[in-house]
Amino acid sequence: MNYRTIITVIAGFVLIACGERNNMEFKVFETSESGKNLEEVSNFSASENHSKISVNLEVERQSIVGFGGAFTESSAFNLNQLSPENRLSVIEAYFSKSGANYSLTRTHMNSCDFSVSNYSYSPVEGDVNLEHFTIEEDLDDLIPMIKDAQSMSEDGFKIFASPWSAAPWMKDNNDWRAGRLKDEYYDTWALFFSKYASAYAEEGIDIWGFTVENEPHGNGGNWESMHFTPQEMTRFVNQHLGPRLEADGKGDLIILGYDQNRQGVQEWADVMYKDEASKQYYDGMALHWYESTYDYFPDELEYAYKAAPEMLLLQTEACVDNQVPEWKNDQWYWQKEATDWGYYWREEENKYLHPKYAPVNRYARDIIGCLNHWVQGWVDWNMVLDRQGGPNWAKNWCVAPVIVDVDNDEVYYTPMFYVLQHFSKFIRPEAKIVEVSKTDDNLMVTAAKNTDGSIAVVVFNEGEEARSFDLELNGQTASIAIEPQALQTIVIQTKSE
Repeated sequence: MNYRTIITVIAGFVLIACGERNNMEFKVFETSESGKNLEEVSNFSASENHSKISVNLEVERQSIVGFGGAFTESSAFNLNQLSPENRLSVIEAYFSKSGANYSLTRTHMNSCDFSVSNYSYSPVEGDVNLEHFTIEEDLDDLIPMIKDAQSMSEDGFKIFASPWSAAPWMKDNNDWRAGRLKDEYYDTWALFFSKYASAYAEEGIDIWGFTVENEPHGNGGNWESMHFTPQEMTRFVNQHLGPRLEADGKGDLIILGYDQNRQGVQEWADVMYKDEASKQYYDGMALHWYESTYDYFPDELEYAYKAAPEMLLLQTEACVDNQVPEWKNDQWYWQKEATDWGYYWREEENKYLHPKYAPVNRYARDIIGCLNHWVQGWVDWNMVLDRQGGPNWAKNWCVAPVIVDVDNDEVYYTPMFYVLQHFSKFIRPEAKIVEVSKTDDNLMVTAAKNTDGSIAVVVFNEGEEARSFDLELNGQTASIAIEPQALQTIVIQTKSE
């Protein structure tokens, strides 16, 4: 008889949830390798691996901005290939209160790798005043998806926009890929941001803010990109973008610098936050997760926070990249089978950062790790991709939480979709991350206090053995158990202040 069998046998004898040992009002939602997808659970078995988790509401840390994903042309295009019923069901799954209830989203300015083709809102060469600026390219797919999401969302959501590249005519290499913005077009490029915000506002979509440039280090010249050094970006923000937005009455729009992998944080923070003059127009720093498949770089996150505690720190892009999605195979998402670009192409001395990994585990570890190190928002990449991991003009196939078969009008909600809900659904904007202590190093834990007084405690057990714990809060105790390879959100009801 194996360990899991023993646990199953004793489950009927040792039921401790909602029993004598519990004096706390709570609900537990679990996603697990065993097949649970955000399923409410109430009966828990004691285990040999018993520990304690304590939540201290008196020690508050960062305030949450939100959780969500990105509106891309690829995602919107896929939705438009589905039946109206299935299209609406996906929008509802992401944005309704009964679904993920996304609160923070991203979109791209001009085309990106997850576009059907290359395009720019400034198509006329030499148009320095952007008299021919147009968002016509977004009217068929992207904007209808955003508007439908707005209609579905009761609480509303923030949206920030990121450019991958200016039109080639503004760049020193006259190409969509790589190259730098010519000095003579810095003013034009700043005007581009302002015109974009106005054009979207005319469509009923208010932009919350911008990242200055997606991945300013570039992407190896494989798809749209435009290079900035930290010094170049800071000069652009302080001398062009910030003043332009301010002059146009848009000074309240958020400006986030960097927007690439966490290993580069120190170099960028040192320049962006050097002094009051350098950071005058910045509102914070944006980060991606692609530097590693197992490390969330806590030291770098701490460095960014300590460099400017008053600034926002947002994770703005993450995905299972370089991977064709597995169709209706939940188990694959729990297994260490996924690879990323670094597994093949990273320099030898850094390949150790890119072992094969389980997608679910990577998401759970990263989000919890980020929340425990000052990150205020976490945004996934594409919301909806097809069975190939596209469409994608660059053939840079990736996985999304929702995969669709457009030929057969089918929708597959991967386990990653439910993992994201553990955070987006239960940790709401303006929640405060609070102090948590634990006695079991095999569990990852974070906790947040929402403005309605509810407490969300997220627990991740990456191990192969069940574990149980006493959850302590305000002198109350709940005895809970978590399956092997499982993620739980424990929602505790308290009175709001």
